[in-house]
Parts: sequence; structure tokens; C-alpha cells
Amino acid sequence: MKTFTKRKEDFICANCGTHVVGNGYTNHCPKCLWSKHVDNNPGDRLSTCGGMMKPISVISEKDGFIITHKCEKCGKTIRQHSSENDDIETIISISSNPDFIFGK
Repeated sequence: MKTFTKRKEDFICANCGTHVVGNGYTNHCPKCLWSKHVDNNPGDRLSTCGGMMKPISVISEKDGFIITHKCEKCGKTIRQHSSENDDIETIISISSNPDFIFGK
């Protein structure tokens, strides 16, 4: 079973309004790091939830960061790799904020 569908899509971030140019792997806003719950499997656009995915934690990895998003509507959590164009100040803010660390 295929678990990833590459979709090159541009979008307007529903959290901060940034115009995001997709590259086929883009799954969150590079400015605020928020996402939207639109997939059951990456890229399939089959989720009926549509809730906003809050970045609740960031951990460092050898080649970047892992961002954990939590859906504010259904509670699903998803881990995503950071992108090279993600705002480093936002990553630092999330990783050092106790409210984000504990998913509040």
C-alpha cells in the first residue's frame, strides 16, 4: 500500500496568512510552522477532519528538526521533518516554550 503521495501545492496559511509555495513535500507553514489536518497518509488529502495542526514540540535531529503537530479538532498527533526554509526563530521559540513542550 502506498503511504505517500507527492503533491506540489501552494497555499495560504490558515494560521498566519503567509503565502506558501509548495515543493511537493511541503506540509506546514515555514513562518509559523502550523499545518492543517488534510491527510490520512501524507499527500492523500483524504482526511475529513480539516482541523488546525498546532506545532507542540520540536526536537533536534542530525539533519534538522522533527516538529510534532497536534490537531486542535480531533487530537491526532503527527511528526514532521523540518524544511530548510523554516523560520529558525519560530523553531527556537517552540523548543524553548514550556507550553509547547507540554502540548498546551
